[in-house]
Amino acid sequence: IKMAGGAAGEDRVQAVCSEKNGWLICGIYDGFNGRDAADFLAVTLYDNIVYYLYLLECRIKQENSLYGSAEHSLNGVKSELTLAMRFAENEDVKFSETFRAGVLNCLTTAVEQAENDFLCMVEQEMDDRPDLVSVGSCVLVVLLHGTDLCILNLGDSRAVLASMPYAGTDKLKAVQLTETHSLENPLEYQKLLADHPNEPSVVMGCKIKGKLKVTRAFGVGYLKQKKFNDALMGILRVRNFCSPPYVYTNPHTVSHKVTEGDLFVVLGSDGLFDFFSNDEVVQLVSQFMHDNPIGDPAKYLIEQLLHKAAKEAALTDEELMRIPVGSRRKYHDDVTIIVIILGNAQRTMTASISL
Repeated sequence: IKMAGGAAGEDRVQAVCSEKNGWLICGIYDGFNGRDAADFLAVTLYDNIVYYLYLLECRIKQENSLYGSAEHSLNGVKSELTLAMRFAENEDVKFSETFRAGVLNCLTTAVEQAENDFLCMVEQEMDDRPDLVSVGSCVLVVLLHGTDLCILNLGDSRAVLASMPYAGTDKLKAVQLTETHSLENPLEYQKLLADHPNEPSVVMGCKIKGKLKVTRAFGVGYLKQKKFNDALMGILRVRNFCSPPYVYTNPHTVSHKVTEGDLFVVLGSDGLFDFFSNDEVVQLVSQFMHDNPIGDPAKYLIEQLLHKAAKEAALTDEELMRIPVGSRRKYHDDVTIIVIILGNAQRTMTASISL
């Protein structure tokens, strides 16, 4: 993993590869209103995922009589994926919808557990740190095993698949595998209004209660529970707090079967897509990989984004980079990118962060 960042960044990135079991887990946590939620996810979410995958393994083993008793103790759970290879190699299970649904449920339950634990921590500390009630994060998690790609997202980070669906052609197709959970998505906007029919002030200034654009997120307790909103004072408190929650925690999940035509997946926080469309991202990565087979496509995307941000601000790249990190948020958001290269060759992953 190649990273470049600064002290003011609120994005966190995570990637864990278990060669023993052939699993790769990548996470992008795009924090806002502070770093605490993204930091909490970076520390806890992977272990949560491992734990629930372990329970899934035990359940499926028992259902398939791979061992006859429940004597296997949960005390042995470690921070490594423990799904047995002999079981994963059973294609009747591995490729079944039931198994993939089980993995997606593990991701969902792991995020729910992290959310509950985080809000409990916020409640315990909010007398000393009331700012914690407003801290939150978007969540994007990808789990790759063999040809199974399982994805979970909350918020507006994206996973975009680059695919060449037709043999004999060189036309790439960009497929967004995630949902966009923000007021810019008409479906999310209408759901929010429908859930609060008697509140004319749900959306103010293009933000939920005048506070937030994303409709689903981790944390942000003050938009979910009255006790957290009451911890804030003055103009920070949400007015007309009538029918919470206003921000949801239920994630979008999807599984994708990787085919020979699938080339790579780009994971990016929303700052990337402020400047480039899905098609532009795919084309930039594809061209770079063609010209630089051993280069870092994630870092290249960062460089192209900074160049475009500088151009739109009528600055040179050097002038933009000389602006202090905090002030530079005026010109571009925090950006985190992971590129996962697919195909028959050995899979590789690179990541970059820029502020």
